[in-house]
Amino acid sequence: MSLKLSASFGGCNTMQILSSTAAHGSAKKLYPYQLCAIETLFEKMQAGTDQLRLLFQLPTGGGKTVIFSEIADRFIKQYGKKVIVLTHRQELCKQTSLAMKNAGVFNKVVDSKVKRIAKKDYYHCYVAMVETLKHRIDDGLINTDGVGLVIVDEAHHNSFHKLLKKFPAARIIGVTATPFSADATLPMKSFYSELVLGEQINSLIGQGFLAKPKSFAYEVELNTLNRGIHGDFTVSSSDELYSSKVMLDLLVHAYREHGLGKKTLIFNNGIFTSRKVLEVFQQAGYPIRHLDNQTENAERIEILKWFKKTKGAILTSVSILTTGFDEPSVQSVILNRATTSLTLYHQMIGRGARRLPGKKTFTIIDLGNNAERFGEWDAPVDWQHVFENPEIYHQILAKANDDIHQMPAEMRNRFPNSTGIAFDVLAAYQTAMDKGEKAKTVLRDSIRQHAIMCADNADTVSSALELAAELDKEIDWRIKQYAKCLGSVTKNYIKWLGSDYRSRLHGLIEKVMSRRAAMRAAV
Repeated sequence: MSLKLSASFGGCNTMQILSSTAAHGSAKKLYPYQLCAIETLFEKMQAGTDQLRLLFQLPTGGGKTVIFSEIADRFIKQYGKKVIVLTHRQELCKQTSLAMKNAGVFNKVVDSKVKRIAKKDYYHCYVAMVETLKHRIDDGLINTDGVGLVIVDEAHHNSFHKLLKKFPAARIIGVTATPFSADATLPMKSFYSELVLGEQINSLIGQGFLAKPKSFAYEVELNTLNRGIHGDFTVSSSDELYSSKVMLDLLVHAYREHGLGKKTLIFNNGIFTSRKVLEVFQQAGYPIRHLDNQTENAERIEILKWFKKTKGAILTSVSILTTGFDEPSVQSVILNRATTSLTLYHQMIGRGARRLPGKKTFTIIDLGNNAERFGEWDAPVDWQHVFENPEIYHQILAKANDDIHQMPAEMRNRFPNSTGIAFDVLAAYQTAMDKGEKAKTVLRDSIRQHAIMCADNADTVSSALELAAELDKEIDWRIKQYAKCLGSVTKNYIKWLGSDYRSRLHGLIEKVMSRRAAMRAAV
């Protein structure tokens, strides 16, 4: 997504911020851009109706909990009505409640233990998981009449929408880093009337609030991945690819080249892959632990404490650290997976973006062609345009997600007589290694396939050689994949491989065509 950045807030200045802070007596540590966001949101709430629905966008690491804690505090003091903060996961519920308490907003968690909230309950703020609250309301155990403000954390999740209608007399503020619904049939503009933009990633980096990324991307052959019913790549096909020896070797190589000794998070799509990563890194002598959503709570707490205090620690995980995890000491993030989710892409990388006094940069290692699909994490994005025209961006992402390496249609049409044109270099290399064969057999088999394709679709040697020229981009792709399998190779060697490949291809085409001509003549 190469999009022009929209302006953020229009009109906050230092004098307004300072006078507002004095008026509200805020002793909390709020940065100027956070105060600006608070003022903008509160002004819109005061000017709007009780049915006002605002969506606030702020990058991961920008301090959205701090911002909506202050908004909740001011709202309660000014209007005397109750505030409910909605989350979509149990651990987020507890973390948000604690963060709000630390900000001076006393609140009560509505979880499975809370069956009813009395009308005269002295709490003015509640933090609830969406499903639990819905059940309590549906059962008539919670009265929503006194609720004046609903704050929706991680508002891009579609699970919240069914609950918003339960608060007809409440103002609603949704908060998200990516105001874009993964479901094209449920655009965010159909639930929120206006998008309010916070400070953007590149601005927060420039002001020193977020660390600057250093990105390293490895092009990976993803044509074995399958998509599930929700659009993202399936766990089973991801496990098959990323638990292979070739990809594990590439992961270790990438870590050694760019993450060695750094506190590192490795994100995977499947538990099987993550455990294979654990095994390989342990065998290599690196300090590493594994965490997933099936890990017992006590063990999870112990692992996170270990990760926090251990220098150069590595944590390989699945579906557990993308939201609600805040460890500023993370120095490196490895995307050991491919995803079609823009939100997940931002969430994973954002785990490493927190600043510390001695940390100005962090490392991104991309092993899933994700930056190619979505653009660089810190590149400007016109979120206002995304919010207003989500169908355009669904089309853009669909095209990017479909751009998993395949022969282009126009090139494919030049080989109508060939049924098999795909060739998985990584899989072929893995097979060769398993059989104890030399690596060069991979290129031998690839050249043989290309030669047969050209011969099957040409009548003469010259026309077959012309078809071979059509395969230049495909040949370059296969050579790059092969070079990755070998590890560290020079550009000159890659160039030589390409030249040798074409030379051998031309020679084999001539042999095949000559042999076929001789067979026809004999008949």
